[in-house]
Amino acid sequence: MRARRTAGWAASALVTSLALTGVLAGPAAASGRAAEQGQAGPVTHQENDRVPEGARWTQHYFPSSDNSGTELHADVLLPEGLPEKAEVPVILSVGPYFGHSGQSGAEGWTHTGPSTRFQDFIEGTDLFDEGYAFVMVDLRGFGGSTGCLDWGGPGEQADVKAAVDWAARQPWSTGSVGLYGKSYDALTGLIGNNLDQRALKAVVAQEPVWDMYQYIYSNGVPRPNVSGTANAYNSIATLRQLPDDDAHYLANSRYEDGHPECLTQNSAGYRIADQDDPHWVSRDLAKAAKGTDTPLFVTQGFIENNTKPEEMQEYLDNHKGPERGWVGQWEHVRGGDRTSDGRLSMGREGWYDETLSFYDQYLKGIRPAARYPAYSVEDSTGAWRAQRTWPVVERHVTLPLGGGSYVDDGGLSGIAALGPSGGTAPRDHSGSSGAWDMENAPRTDPTAPRGLAGGLARLQETGQVTSSFFVWSEALRKAVRVTGTPQVSLSAEGEGNVMLKLYDVAPDGTAVMFDEQVSLLTTGRLTVDLKATDWTLGAGHVLAVEVGSIRTGSWRDTPSGETIEVKGARLRLALDDPSDDVATGGARSPYLDTYLSQYTVDLPAGPGTFTVVPGGRL
Repeated sequence: MRARRTAGWAASALVTSLALTGVLAGPAAASGRAAEQGQAGPVTHQENDRVPEGARWTQHYFPSSDNSGTELHADVLLPEGLPEKAEVPVILSVGPYFGHSGQSGAEGWTHTGPSTRFQDFIEGTDLFDEGYAFVMVDLRGFGGSTGCLDWGGPGEQADVKAAVDWAARQPWSTGSVGLYGKSYDALTGLIGNNLDQRALKAVVAQEPVWDMYQYIYSNGVPRPNVSGTANAYNSIATLRQLPDDDAHYLANSRYEDGHPECLTQNSAGYRIADQDDPHWVSRDLAKAAKGTDTPLFVTQGFIENNTKPEEMQEYLDNHKGPERGWVGQWEHVRGGDRTSDGRLSMGREGWYDETLSFYDQYLKGIRPAARYPAYSVEDSTGAWRAQRTWPVVERHVTLPLGGGSYVDDGGLSGIAALGPSGGTAPRDHSGSSGAWDMENAPRTDPTAPRGLAGGLARLQETGQVTSSFFVWSEALRKAVRVTGTPQVSLSAEGEGNVMLKLYDVAPDGTAVMFDEQVSLLTTGRLTVDLKATDWTLGAGHVLAVEVGSIRTGSWRDTPSGETIEVKGARLRLALDDPSDDVATGGARSPYLDTYLSQYTVDLPAGPGTFTVVPGGRL
């Protein structure tokens, strides 16, 4: 637990306040306020061990903001000794994981109580001693809220708006609200920023989804979780709550029993493949961020396999307010998470101090005592640097890749030619029908091919493999960083799928696949944004580009069997010079080595046909 700071709401100040006002604070005073709203009196840790120490817990219900009749449930945690007329700023989290019986499934609780989802944040910041309230609001259809779940859509956006407004106008609130979350309740933070409410003063969003469509489809190609994510959230929405929950909460939690259409409608939305359909247009959070200015603190793992950095740059470019970020080479983790052997998952110390300082600045007007970088960035070497924004780009280049052809066969020609010794697992779609929510997904692609890329490259020359072709750069004279969002454009003849991969090829012939994306393809011109990245190519290394059929378990593609002719392919990159990096604190994130092990293949460089840094200078 972090040390208490004088900038916080110290215990000595509370004693002074009580002496001056003569107010006896405690459960009795809070009970009167709760009773006026028809709620049970406050509960402390001494009365219920699920309540965090130093807090008192009450429950409340209020309508969503879309006039749909949806009723939202909130668990409120206030500092235990808060005087009756005192006000505190509010840290708010809105999401599907705050049900009393568990986050995504029953957790074995024997009695009810507030969710412990963000107990790490509460304890790591000494939140109640620092003079904050913490409020958890169930999105429609989850926990103690009614209504049909609406995965990131207009209904949930109305819920976020209502939750911020409600938290701001409570008698114990200063009117200043900050959103906090990770994964699903991080994307509700992005929604909050997009709504541009006056009461919302700051957002902390760890590993969010930046555009809801991208989590389910890639340019028309479904991901393996196209049905699994729907199944997961339908399951969470119907999770049975605890017998000792109050009658109001239990009745709301069973809303789907009387409205089975809610689950059917939710599943149907995930089956819409057209990105331009109004269903997905209303869920394009990156586009909706244009012109917003709420102070924003984000984290993003560039190599994680769950909530990927797709449309991340678009969101951040559209956002015009103050920004902070930790971005680097990790999986789907929180800023303070540790591995089983005690190492910080992100590799960087100080998450709770830095986030509390961020909230103090924007919710309390307290000038930060420490100087934190706007962005702390871990690149692919495991080194950390400080920079004023992300990405920092010294030069944009458009590189000619030329053309080639491939058969959209899902990689079958390569598997047949290489046989079992090729080192690739059979194609499958792991997770396609199981539960796959934003908190629970494979850390890496379970069917990522080991050694197949090199085998394909060698056998292409003999004509035995036709499912992709490779293009290589000349060896780099000095190290260069690929940052931002790479983009490939090409002209195609044929119909089917295309997979685009970028490899960092070392002089010894080993290569790491560090970026990829897929798309449906028809005859004509096509432009595809890859994932955002931050990857350093060392001196003497080669950049390899693979263009071909989809051949991993990361998508549920349907190969067309057609021969695709590619002409005029170009790769657009944002480049940065790592030699002028400004170092900042941080260790190598443990997951980086897991990723390198999973995605390193034998891929000796072929003849170089383009130069990564034309003219040799950034």
